[in-house]
Amino acid sequence: MKLTIKAMMVTLGLLLFLTAPLKSFADAAPGDVIITLGQDLTSSQKQQVLNDLDAPSNAQTVTVTNQEEHEYLGDFIPKATIGSRAISSSSITLGSKDSGLSVSTQNINGITDDMYINALMTAGVKDAKIQITAPFEVSGTAALTGIMKAYEVQTDQKIPEEVKKAANEEMVQTSELGEKIGKEKAAQFMATIKEEIAKENPQTKDDLRTLIQRVADDLGIKLTDSELNTLVDFFNRLKDMNIDWNQVKDQLSATKEKVTTFLQSEEGQSFLDKLKQFFVDIIDAIKSLFS
Repeated sequence: MKLTIKAMMVTLGLLLFLTAPLKSFADAAPGDVIITLGQDLTSSQKQQVLNDLDAPSNAQTVTVTNQEEHEYLGDFIPKATIGSRAISSSSITLGSKDSGLSVSTQNINGITDDMYINALMTAGVKDAKIQITAPFEVSGTAALTGIMKAYEVQTDQKIPEEVKKAANEEMVQTSELGEKIGKEKAAQFMATIKEEIAKENPQTKDDLRTLIQRVADDLGIKLTDSELNTLVDFFNRLKDMNIDWNQVKDQLSATKEKVTTFLQSEEGQSFLDKLKQFFVDIIDAIKSLFS
């Protein structure tokens, strides 16, 4: 009888183990962290990156290959620019619902925080704090591939391949436009276009053209016919990709609100005071040169 009871207990235990809901990244909760690491980092570089990201010891890591970088960027920038090594790395910390996106970078000299945010919103990434880094200065164009890959693992939500490519294309287009009008203004321009698309839901390419031209005029941006046509074609393709424009609008609003809240907080005011003092010190230093 003892053997029978023992066997029953073992069987029951196995059944409970097999049928119990296992924690997956679909069950990921706010505060959960996932790390992306470029496959070609050396051991010392990998440790440096993990330290820079303040990575928890129990965080899951996802490896990003150079082949993946070429797959999503190869249509938009030269192969030589992408390079032959996967170096860029990142961490993604899930936020609470409607907390918006925030991005910070280190050793990234080609893509701004806002450019990443815009592209990630296009890809459907939401409510997360993202840090992007590399052991030395890189353009940062390849980092987006790793972030989207990790987000899929973390949330168990598949991002369509065409949307991934579109997000990378948007990042490259914004960066190229930034060379002409300034990076921050280029990012603002693309974000405003998205806001207006979410509000107006343009139905035709002519509607899109009018919308984009109006936004450009409002921001004092002069587009060539070629630049305007490229943007019209790009956003027209986005319309056919079932992008959730309401989600994009909500994330833009949440992200703006987060920045506003920070600037109004004690920490934000302290930051502004330090920034103000920094410029005062510079002016005083310049004055002293002529006194």
